[in-house]
Amino acid sequence: MTESEAAVSSQEVGVGLRLVGIIIDGIVLGIIGYLIAAVTGSTTTGGFELTGGPAFIFYLLGFIYYILMETYVGGTLGKLALGMRVRMEDGSSCSLSASLIRNILRIVDALPGIIPYLLGAIFIWTSPRKQRLGDKLAKTVVVKK
Repeated sequence: MTESEAAVSSQEVGVGLRLVGIIIDGIVLGIIGYLIAAVTGSTTTGGFELTGGPAFIFYLLGFIYYILMETYVGGTLGKLALGMRVRMEDGSSCSLSASLIRNILRIVDALPGIIPYLLGAIFIWTSPRKQRLGDKLAKTVVVKK
């Protein structure tokens, strides 16, 4: 292990802090969803409901949000607010291709079940570098700044 890898591995973030980041990002994406619903007339008395084209736009914007924020800023608003960053295993900034890989695999990590993201959490708990499946394949880690 290089000195850079050792420095990164000592700061890796586990499930708890990452979960709080996901919640913050969920709030951000919820606001975006509501704005899309307001523009497309999909608001309801209980909030909003997106189907068809507006739902596609919402999911596409969410996917782009994760990829661009990780690539160009180092993390989503949820991660940044908590002092976390997405880095390559060698400590360098997350590349566009790595972010794309880790976010495509977010779908697998969040497969529906009793507890959303349980599969991702299991990967993090059992990984020496606290990596979910997307992190392992993209060769990324989430670290505390």
